[in-house]
Amino acid sequence: MGVGCWRNPLLLLAALVLTARLGHFQRWEGFQEKSMSKTNMNSTLQFLMESYNNASNDTYLFQVDKLLRSQMQLTTGVEYMVTVKISRTKCKRNSTSNSCPIQSKKKLKKSFICDFLVYTVPWMNYYQLWNNSCLEA
Repeated sequence: MGVGCWRNPLLLLAALVLTARLGHFQRWEGFQEKSMSKTNMNSTLQFLMESYNNASNDTYLFQVDKLLRSQMQLTTGVEYMVTVKISRTKCKRNSTSNSCPIQSKKKLKKSFICDFLVYTVPWMNYYQLWNNSCLEA
């Protein structure tokens, strides 16, 4: 392929535009400190707590006590890195209550600081927990 193929300025312009477009779509920005929309936050945190409680052997359910940090990255969906403080509630695992107050009895109080990495496609109501780790608070 010689220099002759680039003599046509229209062909050169089309190649440059195509290269710029492909570069734009393949550039991932990485995780950024951005707050989630209220709807995405509520559904993502609910998914995280359901996942945590399903995997836990604790007699009581845990719930988010405080959202400490939220980062997001756009990929084929949305990836969230979320740091939360979770606390044991007064509701037992088999409870169907929608309102579970945080445990107040000193012997039963327990809290963790947890990091979650979740992949979601919010417009399809799809969630997948990729990683989580918790340390006692």
